[in-house]
Amino acid sequence: MQVASQQRGTGTYVTLKDDQIVLMHPSNCIDYKPEFVMYNEFMLTSKNYIRTVLVIDPEWLFEVASNYFDLDEFPNSEVKRKLERIKAKIAKK
Repeated sequence: MQVASQQRGTGTYVTLKDDQIVLMHPSNCIDYKPEFVMYNEFMLTSKNYIRTVLVIDPEWLFEVASNYFDLDEFPNSEVKRKLERIKAKIAKK
């Protein structure tokens, strides 16, 4: 449920299910911008931050929680298109 995808060219992330624009909290130990992350904490200050961040392989979303990540329930967005490409890639394997 607490997964975010990097937005192209902005350095920000968007949460997958509720389309919240977030930043990785400066206290995290990841020194690059991975494409997909899972986070433990959502912090609301003057900005929206995600904290306790783990880099994930987006294919894991469909392997572990395919019912939760049912793309028919996602709004038409960049995140949905990314997930559709990942799901198509899995189907080809």
